[in-house]
Parts: sequence; C-alpha cells; structure tokens
Amino acid sequence: MKELSHLNKYLIKYKYHLIFGLIFIIISNYFAIWPAKVVRYAIDFVTESFALYGVFDDSSLSTYIFQNLEISVLILGGLMILMAFLRGFFLFLVRQTIIVMSRRIEYDLKNEVYDQYQNLPLSFYRRNNTGDLMNRISEDVTRVRMYLGPGIMYGLNLLVLFPMVIYQMLRVNVELTLYALLPLPVLSVSIYFVNNIINKRSEEIQKSLSDLSTFVQEAFSGIRVIKAFVREKDSTQNFVKESQIYKEKSLKLIFVNSLFFPLIMALIGMSVILTIYIGGTQVINGYISYGNIAEFVIYVNVLIWPVTSLGWITSIIQRAAASQKRINEFLKEKNHIVSDKNLEAELTGDLTFDNVSFTYPDSGIKALRNVSFKVKAGESIAIIGTTGSGKSTIANLISRMYDSTDGHISIDGNGIKDYNISSLRSQIGYVPQDVFLFSDSIENNIGFGGNGISQEDIFQAAKDADLYDNVMDFPEGFETMLGERGVTLSGGQKQRTSIARAIVRNPKILIMDDALSAVDTSTENTILNSLARIMKGRTSVIISHRVSSAKLADKIIVLDDGKIIEQGTNESLLAQNGVYKELYDKQLQQEEAE
Repeated sequence: MKELSHLNKYLIKYKYHLIFGLIFIIISNYFAIWPAKVVRYAIDFVTESFALYGVFDDSSLSTYIFQNLEISVLILGGLMILMAFLRGFFLFLVRQTIIVMSRRIEYDLKNEVYDQYQNLPLSFYRRNNTGDLMNRISEDVTRVRMYLGPGIMYGLNLLVLFPMVIYQMLRVNVELTLYALLPLPVLSVSIYFVNNIINKRSEEIQKSLSDLSTFVQEAFSGIRVIKAFVREKDSTQNFVKESQIYKEKSLKLIFVNSLFFPLIMALIGMSVILTIYIGGTQVINGYISYGNIAEFVIYVNVLIWPVTSLGWITSIIQRAAASQKRINEFLKEKNHIVSDKNLEAELTGDLTFDNVSFTYPDSGIKALRNVSFKVKAGESIAIIGTTGSGKSTIANLISRMYDSTDGHISIDGNGIKDYNISSLRSQIGYVPQDVFLFSDSIENNIGFGGNGISQEDIFQAAKDADLYDNVMDFPEGFETMLGERGVTLSGGQKQRTSIARAIVRNPKILIMDDALSAVDTSTENTILNSLARIMKGRTSVIISHRVSSAKLADKIIVLDDGKIIEQGTNESLLAQNGVYKELYDKQLQQEEAE
C-alpha cells in the first residue's frame, strides 16, 4: 500500500463521496440481511399455520386460519419486494458515490501525469519510448481506477456485510454457523490463486496482441516495400507465426477460466449442503426451526460474492500497486531545466556562446567542444557541418531543450538560465529538422505556435514560405485536414508548413534546423529569397548541410566533431580554400549535374 499512498490526497479531496458511499453500503446491506429473517418467519408461520389447519380441519376456525395465512403471505411477499427495491436503490447510490469518485480521481490522475509529461525535459523522452509513456497514462491509470472503484466498493462491502451476517448467524446457532462458513475461506484462497494465474496469462495475451498489432501496423505502413521486394509470402508466414502464439496463449487462458466457475459452484454447493445437512440434524433435535435452515441458506448466499471477491480485490490491489509504482516513477522525475531568476523581458536578439561544451546525458556522446561565437541583434549566422557535427545541438541549447555541460550562453547580456523558460521560447521561432504536423487543418497547424494569430498573418506566412499557392490548389484550401503526422502533404510541403508556423509568430530569434533539406533547388531559392526579407531585423540561426542556405548569413561557422574548424563570411571562407570551399565545390557540381 506504500505506492498507493500517493492517492490519499485524492481520497481526501473526494472524502464526502467515500463517506456517503460507506453509509449507503451499510443501509443496502441492512436490506440484504432482513429478507432472510422475513423468509424464516414466513416458513415458520406457514408450517405452524398448516399444523393448526390440520387440527381444526372442516371447522370455521380452519377457514379463518387459511384466510389469515393468505393475507400474511401476501404481506410478507410485499415486504420482500419492498426490501429488494430499497436495497437496489441504495446500491445505485453506492455506485453513484464510490464509482463516480473513482472516475473523477482517474480524470485527475491522468491530468496530473499528462502535466508532468509536458513539464519534463527533452532528455526524458530520449530515455523512454512512446509506447511505455502511453501505457502508463492509459493502462496503468485504469488499473489504479479499478482499485479506487470496484476494489474499495467491494472491500468496504465485505468489511460491513461480513460482521453483520455473522452476528445474525451466531445469534441463531453457533455450530451451524461454523459448518456453513467452512468452505468459504477455501473459496476465497482458491479464487486468489486462480485469479493470479488469469491475470498473468491475460497480461501475456495483451503483450502478444500488442506484438501482433505492431507487426500488422508495420506491414501496412511498409506495404510498398513488401510488394517491391516480393516478400508477401514471408510477411504472411510471420503473421501466422505471431497469430499462433496469440492463439495458444488465449487457449491457455480459456482452460483456466473453464475451471474457475466450476470451482466456485462446487464450493458454494458444499456450503449449502453442509447447511442443510447440519441444519436438518438440528431441526430433528429441536434446536432450530425449518425457517432457520432457509435463513442460513440465504445468509450463505449473501456472503458468497463478498467472500469470493476477497481474492479478486487482493489481486486488484496488487496490480494497482504495481501500476501506481510505475506512475510514481514518472511523477517523481524532476525537470532540471529551470529558470534561475524567472526573468521575463522582450528580447532584442544578441546571442553569445562562450566556450560551450555539451555531452548528452543519456548516451554520453560529446556533441560540442568549446564552441564560441557571437551574433548581434538582427544579424544572421549559418552553421554548416556534416551529420553528427553538433549543429542541431546548438539549436537545442538556444531554446533550452538542454543546458550546456560547460561554458556560458547569454542573450542580450543575460545568462540564458535567467530567463523564464516560457517567455524565452515564445520569442523563438524554431523550424525543426524532423518536421511534425498535427492531425488538424493546415491553417491551425501554421497558427499553432501562438494565440490570436489572424488569418491574414497565416496567409502571409504561407506566402513567405512559398506554400500559399500549393495550399490554394487543394479543394478545401487552408481548411484541408492533414492526416497522421501530416501524411497528406509531400516532404517539401511539410517543411514549408513548419517554416510558416515558425515565422507567423514574428519571433525575435529564428532558428532553422536544416529546414530546406526536403525541397528542390528551385523551391529552396524561392524560400531563401523570401527569408532574406523575413530575416531582416531579427537574429537568425541557419543550420544546414547545404552551402546555398548559408550564403544569406552575415557570418558562417563550420563544425566538425563538435568543434569550430572555420568561421567567417561566405567570401572569406571561399578564399581560404578549406573545408567550406570543398563543400561549396561539391554541391555546385551536384547542382550542375541535376
């Protein structure tokens, strides 16, 4: 229960649901017990009435006894129906309090987990895969809800009902009570072990189903590759293999389920048989009446589900504790990307890197080594280098997705760690290398980065990114809905949409991380001409492996293995006949060949 103690704050928050739920459980159980007494009274009354009827047969008194019996049976029957109705009503109220409480806590817990996800740094997402994150906010939270809802409800019901029923049984006959209850502990323990086996095999089936779904999704996504390499038969054979594993695990679960209910019914039947046998002996000896036997049978049946649920509740609590432990692991994660002074100021864009080094904490890769450069407000800098040279790391450090390992980064003379993180990022326009678009309209994707962006601004940003004409060719224009991850658009259109999303915010610092890698040379030149105008008056960082993108910049640095090996203007670097000149000549030859 240590891990589940995290939920105490929610139980306190919804304490009135819990308190009233307990009250309604007590009342509903009161109406569950009383019918047994009514049945005992009815059977004893009918038995005695028929005995008197036989004594006074064919007399006026026998007619009176029979009429009185009819009226009494109707009254007792009506009383049974009334108590059943009242029990059902209060059971409804139990669910409207405790189950509703569990759903509200589930809502709060999911929001707490999601808020934590939003707060955690980028390094967290590099360490954890998306499937695991999704599982904790869905499957794990659902298991916790089962503890908070059915687990607590049936647990309280057992704690309330068991002493109430045992007290009534002991009042009638102690020996009969002991015999009637004898199979119930065995039933509860048996269900606990069987339920554990069911849970284990259910989890194996879920994993197998997940593997099968992943295989099918991958096959559908890569259907063109499968067909191109004529691997349909191999794909089918692999699917059959995965399906066979799923089938075998499902059959094993069915086998256990097939034993589950016969086991329950056998132990319940044994309890009833013991009650009738021992009770019959007691009736013969004159210790109890016929009605007491019926009363005991009803008590046993009333206890069956609560006692049966004990093993199930224990299993629910175990699974919930394991799931809450996984959730707590994430909730205890701390975001080390914090603001030192919480400074909120409008940026002008002076950017300085002073001997900055950075090592990725999860992989240990040293991405930057003593990098130093300075960009004045309104100037632009291009960062050129091969794959893995550390270009994107600089973009991540400017937007504080990571903090530098060594050295100092400042903006407008203030340390970057002094700024309020939201304020800093809201003034940076970022075009990532790996473009991500949401399953929404093109207009909403472009306007995603800000509040209150007008449609005119969105249109202008699309024109500046050379996207406007493409979008207007679509039947629904800017209202065109994009598929998953923007699948509706081509690679170049995705990148241009991402550029429009960055510039529509009118940022003080514009970072373009290899933003033109998926467009052709003609489109690149069109976008660069527009960007030359857009970049005026704002600090721009152009990260690229293309020299053509670097020409626009006021200064250029060339990275290799995280170190600056050359820096200067386009003309000065060409004159040096170094690495930059070599890249320039290679790309010029490629363009001429095309």
